[in-house]
Amino acid sequence: MKLASLKHGRDGQLVVVSKDLDRAAPAKEVAPTLQAAIDEWDMLGPQLAEIYERINRGAAETFAFDQAACMSPLPRAYQWADGSAYVNHVELVRKARGATMPDTFWTDPLIYQGGSDFFLGPRDPIEMPKDAGWGVDYEAEVAVIVDDTPMGTGPEQAKDHIKLIMLVNDVSLRGLIPGELAKGFGFFQSKPSSAFSPVAVTPDELGLAWDGGKVHLPLVSRVNGQEFGKPNAGVDMTFDFGQLIAHAAKSRHLAAGSIIGSGTVSNKDPDGGPGKPVASGGLGYSCLAELRMIETINNGKATTPFLSFGDRVEIEMLDAKGRSIFGTIDQTLVKYEPV
Repeated sequence: MKLASLKHGRDGQLVVVSKDLDRAAPAKEVAPTLQAAIDEWDMLGPQLAEIYERINRGAAETFAFDQAACMSPLPRAYQWADGSAYVNHVELVRKARGATMPDTFWTDPLIYQGGSDFFLGPRDPIEMPKDAGWGVDYEAEVAVIVDDTPMGTGPEQAKDHIKLIMLVNDVSLRGLIPGELAKGFGFFQSKPSSAFSPVAVTPDELGLAWDGGKVHLPLVSRVNGQEFGKPNAGVDMTFDFGQLIAHAAKSRHLAAGSIIGSGTVSNKDPDGGPGKPVASGGLGYSCLAELRMIETINNGKATTPFLSFGDRVEIEMLDAKGRSIFGTIDQTLVKYEPV
């Protein structure tokens, strides 16, 4: 099943979207918003699935689905906790700012609590009041939405709480991160609003590409129309979603609608190296910071710039037949102009 939130008020209007992303039908007879649906998923999920089935066999009244008319599936959420499941990425970006990586990073997941009061829509611009010095970067990730998850839930049990899957652009301001982390209190200004894919899908939509805790498909990102990365989200994921959710629930209950992110998808080369650019025959990267680190390792300095005003980032995931599963995150960096 595929669900989206059309632009309407603060929390959107829930619609059910066809498998091919061409058509949609209102879901207001079941739930007005996605949060309302996830709050009562055991009862309302099957009803939404019935609408989905009718749409796909042409037995429902539908309208053309416009990805540009979408908010993020959850326009705001009770919790957005983003992990760093791909330790290859963590290792590279820490090297970039001259920080060593403790061995425990391979055994104990990293998670930060991001701002969830306002998410960008998948086609909304990334607004920044300034460009130089902040190091605006994109980060292509996968995320899951859980139902009510009790404190102390274990990794295997946690997988049963995953109800929906999305893609993410976790915008990062690389120029602000070192100073914030040096204070010893975590991210805040360096992690502005994230954007999520036009649709959220139930795990069964991924077929064999979903193993219960990982999505085994390439995550494609493009910068200014050029393919920048296509690493496989199921490869080199040190901690699967069951482990990330269990880590988040160690000392607290997770409310229905909580979002857990994978962190930047990152693959090593088959020879164990840090990965090669797409232009060099590699799988590329899901953020600019990784390529800049590779450039520093190979050439002594980074030459790829961070995003500038007017730059465009696209993120999507295709199935085995080349069809978009979640729709496309498509954003341009623009200068923020106060009203």
